[in-house]
Amino acid sequence: MSIPNTFDLNGKVALVTGASRGIGEAIARLLAAHGAHVIVSSRKAEPCEAVAQSIRDAGGKASVIACHVGEMDQIEQTFKAIEAQFGRLDILVNNAAANPYFGHITNTDVGAFQKTVDVNIRGYFFMCSNGAKLMARNGGGSIINIASVNGVVPGAMQGIYSITKAAVISMTHAFAKECALMKVRVNAILPGPTDTKFASALVSNEAILATVMAHTPINRVADPKEMAGAALYLASDAASYTTGACLNVDGGYLTA
Repeated sequence: MSIPNTFDLNGKVALVTGASRGIGEAIARLLAAHGAHVIVSSRKAEPCEAVAQSIRDAGGKASVIACHVGEMDQIEQTFKAIEAQFGRLDILVNNAAANPYFGHITNTDVGAFQKTVDVNIRGYFFMCSNGAKLMARNGGGSIINIASVNGVVPGAMQGIYSITKAAVISMTHAFAKECALMKVRVNAILPGPTDTKFASALVSNEAILATVMAHTPINRVADPKEMAGAALYLASDAASYTTGACLNVDGGYLTA
């Protein structure tokens, strides 16, 4: 008896933002390992090309489109390039994010505020909007937003970042509701503390890390690769009836 592989992504085109390192890189590698042609994207092409080349060296399919999701013109050009090169998009992983300020919320300056909002809210919104429309023209697809446990329980000294991640959770619900009839599923992953350069201010601060670990039943920081399995599920046909979900991948942080 033949059992279908619902995690097979052969023939699918996936765009992963912030994919030059960390969680984005781990997701890009796993999607490619399951057959997707992965477009590795970040602000700068050179580090993306290194990831794409290593995927190709391993037998996968990957290419590069540089995009700063905080810049509206770059978002528009990215989707034009995808349509011209591939004619379709099946999977979008919104992972690129900004967190330029670490400190008391009342000391957040307008520059840090605006940068965080431009990338984490405006950028995600218009990536979702453009992605959903392109997917709908080709039968549908899957959008995965990388939010954060901080969107549920604000992180210490991470006020504006936490606020924007709460917006990503709400955004995921709104797009899921309105894009369902377009056959576009929209879900989110909420990572807990993860060992990335992006989270270095948290991981390197022993006092804050100890507090976080006290509320993390698994009692360790995650490896970025531990976020990728959730993305594979949400991208694949295994999640064909899943939309509007916010999947906690947090070592139990939100249950403690």
